[in-house]
Amino acid sequence: MEEIEIDWEEDTQKGKYLTFFVDQEMYGIEIQYVKEIIGLQTITQIPELPEYMMGIINLRGKIIPVMDIRLRFKKEPREYNDRTCVIVVDIDNMSIGLIIDSVSEVLTIPEQNIEKPPIIGRGFQNRYIKGIGKVDNSVKLLLDCHKLFTENELNDLNELYE
Repeated sequence: MEEIEIDWEEDTQKGKYLTFFVDQEMYGIEIQYVKEIIGLQTITQIPELPEYMMGIINLRGKIIPVMDIRLRFKKEPREYNDRTCVIVVDIDNMSIGLIIDSVSEVLTIPEQNIEKPPIIGRGFQNRYIKGIGKVDNSVKLLLDCHKLFTENELNDLNELYE
């Protein structure tokens, strides 16, 4: 009989999403990508970064680039407050901070409650959204971590912070 190795940690994270607000909309991100949630830190700005890249923070000696999700999604900028926080995610073995308006909770969303995002109009595509999670009478826009940055942007970030 063949031995089958089970990754229990992976299994316990399946279907779990950290939910958070940007504007009045609730988004979700797969918990497997989330390293930690921290309060807003002092951000050091770096010249010539795209407007949505706010700069870098020093998190326990590690330099992490931070992106304002509001600006990435082309929403109105908003002054940060005591609910603003940074979700540190791991994308392709690189830590990146995502500045969001406020954290909500960790939810389990079964696969059968997740639908593909609708295609609206010709030429319109929301490349950041992986799916739409239906929870009770509400929906959560589920982000695709790997599409928050293009391959070129990830390469540029890698060069900047290595």
